[in-house]
This record gives sequence, C-alpha cells and structure tokens, in this order.
Amino acid sequence: TPSTEVLETIAKFKFKNIYVEWSINEKTAMEIAAGASYSGARTLVTMKQMGLNVASDPLMCVEYIGVKGGMVVLVADDPGPISSQTEQDTRRFASFSKVPVFDPSTAQEAYDMVREAFRFSEQYQTPVFLRPTTRVSHGYASIRVLDPDEYELHTPEGFVKDSGRWVIFPRLSYANHLKIEKRNEQLSDVLSSWPGNRIEPEAEGMAAVRRGVATGGISYTYVMEAREKLGLVRTLKVSTPFPFPEKKAVAFLRGLDEVLCVEELDPVIERELIFLCGKYGLSTRILGKMTGALSYAGENTRDSVTDAMAAFLGLDRPERAEGTPPPLPVR
Repeated sequence: TPSTEVLETIAKFKFKNIYVEWSINEKTAMEIAAGASYSGARTLVTMKQMGLNVASDPLMCVEYIGVKGGMVVLVADDPGPISSQTEQDTRRFASFSKVPVFDPSTAQEAYDMVREAFRFSEQYQTPVFLRPTTRVSHGYASIRVLDPDEYELHTPEGFVKDSGRWVIFPRLSYANHLKIEKRNEQLSDVLSSWPGNRIEPEAEGMAAVRRGVATGGISYTYVMEAREKLGLVRTLKVSTPFPFPEKKAVAFLRGLDEVLCVEELDPVIERELIFLCGKYGLSTRILGKMTGALSYAGENTRDSVTDAMAAFLGLDRPERAEGTPPPLPVR
C-alpha cells in the first residue's frame, strides 16, 4: 500500500496479451520493465515513493538511454505517511531525474493520464511518471472507460541490437543529456497547451479578481470543493509539475496581486511560480508552505484547504457540519 492494489487489479482483470509479475524488489522491476520497453513492449512498473529510492539507479540510466515501447513508472506517494517510513515527493524526483510526471486529481484523471503517459513516452522516447497520492490511489469512483473496440492493441517489434543506442557510454550520455534538456524545454511549451493544465475560469470576466490559487493533484479536488463555499477564485490547475507549463503559468500570474499555492507535499508549484515572477519581472506575491499558509508535512484535507483559502481571501471560515463517523472496519 498505497500502490499494491494496482498490480493486483491488473492481474485480476488483464487481457490475454498482458503479462504481469511481482519482482523481488523495485530495482529489479524497473530493469525488467526497461528490457521489455527496449523490445518495443509497453510496460508499467509500480511502487510507492520509498521503492523509487531503490529503483533510482536503473531509472536514471533508462532516462539517458531512452525507451522504445511506452514505459510508465507509477509511483504512489504517501503523504501522512500512512504506511511508509518517510514522506517524499516524487515531483521532486521527476525534476532531478528529468523525467516527465503526471499528477492526477481524481480516479478518472488517473485512468485518462495512463493513456496520455504512454502516448508521451512513445512520442518523446522517455519513461514517464504517474504520481497518484494516497486519496487518489485508494479512492473509488464511477469512471468513463473506453469501449473494447477503442483499445489500442500494441504489438512489440522485438529487440533490435544497436550499440549506439542501448549501451550508455560516457560520450553518448553527454549527447543524450543535451537532447533531454532540449526535449523538456519543448515539452514545457507543449504542456502549456495541454488541456490538463488550465486556468479556471479563463480571463474573461475575471479582470477584477486580484487573487488566485495554484494547485494540483488531490489538492485541486479540495480547492474545487472550497470554492463552492467561499466563492469563485481564479485557479491554475497544474497536472504536469515537470516539465512545468511555463507559458500557461505566466498567463495565470499576469494581473494577479497574490497567489496561494495548495499542494502535497513539497512547495514545488510555489517555487516554480516564484521563479517565474523573477524571470518575467512580475510583482505577484506567492504564498504557500514557505510562508506558513499551509503545513510542510502531512496530507491536505478538504477542511485544511478550506481554512487556508478562507484566510487567504479574508473570509470567515465556513461552518462545518458535525456528525458521528461510522465505526472503522476491522483490518
């Protein structure tokens, strides 16, 4: 937990052309998935944030070598933590390893983003992170799924020996590093136009609004619930924290006096917006974890986000309906 159920569910409902196995550890799993990807197969490798530490060595090499079949690395982060030794933010690791990351806010988005992640992986020949946090991983919801005739059946080409690509010599590593940096700069522009990164509502009719909220992941869901109680506030939804959708974020910042950043765990969006304000000479004040508006540690909740937004907007905290929770089931 929180990633265990992913592999169990795939094993239970898999099609006949899908192979599933449990590896001895996350490093081995990453290497097996990479080998299959080099042969043109689409691969998914799952773990939580602690497991990513174990798998980090092969992942770094895979990013520099590139992939052939789409390779998605699902890392279920565990703010809280509920079942982990440490709290870690995979969005940070994505920036460190230069691997793109998708950050779903609902079960529906997690489903849709898997398809997007495979598409981006194959188009740009890179592994791609999917980073659901605990409440997305353990959530249940009705979702829209593809009809069977809409599935993209993928046939691997097989491994083609090419020592100039699949063997990571230092000279090749240097050349690929330059390509990776150029690719991520290009991806920043592409992701600024991608529907998952958006401003809600758009600028029309919002000229008088001088405050905004930037958010992503499950925190976006909490922000939307808080808006129902507190009133409309311009919101930036960041679904790809890396590469960061720079142009979309700058369009959001222009004309705003203050922005509150709501996210789990680290101030990733907050730091990016502060950087962009400096880069583009914007006077927008950025608030968040680094200013004490939200906690550095633990999960956000609907109530904690509502309280933070109410304080940010200068409003009274909405009354909460008190109730008696049902007894917890026996583990």
